[in-house]
Amino acid sequence: MDWQNQKVVVLGGSSGIGLATVARLAAAGASVVAVGRERAKLDRAISGLGGLGERVSGAALDCGDRGALERFFGEQGRIDHLVLTLSGGEGAGRFAELDLAALRRGFEAKFWPQLEAAQSALPTLRSDGSLTFLTAISARIANPGTAGLGAINGALESMIGTLARELAPLRVNAVSPGVVDTPWWDRFPASVKDELFSQQRETLPVRRVGQADDVAHALQFLLENPFMTGAVIECDGGLRLL
Repeated sequence: MDWQNQKVVVLGGSSGIGLATVARLAAAGASVVAVGRERAKLDRAISGLGGLGERVSGAALDCGDRGALERFFGEQGRIDHLVLTLSGGEGAGRFAELDLAALRRGFEAKFWPQLEAAQSALPTLRSDGSLTFLTAISARIANPGTAGLGAINGALESMIGTLARELAPLRVNAVSPGVVDTPWWDRFPASVKDELFSQQRETLPVRRVGQADDVAHALQFLLENPFMTGAVIECDGGLRLL
């Protein structure tokens, strides 16, 4: 794909997988709009891209605000691709003790904003462009303690095929990551993160923890390949095989 004159909007583009995706697409030559909740954080992220930042603009936006989303997309003109990397941090835990209020907040932080953003963008998305969601491998494994997370991400994944048919020729896909070393893990004590990452390095077939750019690479592939739609790519280092 010739990325020149291609406009991509990345929601959740101020850190982690979203920021890695912004960097990859800017390096490829696309014009990228990185969207994040906090202006200062977004500005720091774009500044950290160095020369690539010249191809990136930032927009501070609460993606849980439907009115703000509609105003934002209404101001963008034509968009060729939309990437939704919005995520939450709640909903984990064994079912018997699972805090259902926290699970509800998990849906509010990830499931609903991705749908609200996708729906709001439809009038400005190029008819044969692409819409790409970020889910998680919790939707496809049966690890104790992840039923809630699996519900959030499984709900998103269950829609991909139907949306691909409904919205055609717009291509609709998703990437389902495994354990990836991003700031998402900063909410946990360092000892918990270190123990989990060590376990992953020992047990994953690839013998390492994922990096944000690994997932960004998969996202870029889905945007670039005009014959991909209705697909969910597992980018998990083989976690689903264990």
